[in-house]
Amino acid sequence: MSYRDITTVEAGKRGGKPCIRNMRITVYDVLGWLAEGMTIEEIIDDFPELTQEDIKACLAFAADREHRLVSMVG
Repeated sequence: MSYRDITTVEAGKRGGKPCIRNMRITVYDVLGWLAEGMTIEEIIDDFPELTQEDIKACLAFAADREHRLVSMVG
């Protein structure tokens, strides 16, 4: 499954930031938790509505965004 199938953007929700499956949890929330050292299991324990696929989709989103940014600059 592509991250595009999991991430959603709604203008009136969380300032239009990409969210996970129409929830109020943003991709950036998940990336921040991972950057702070939380494990996937810890995130799911704290937010049981999330799945491993959701978290992997956030990583894929970030990787794709970085790739597009580098392509634009290069």
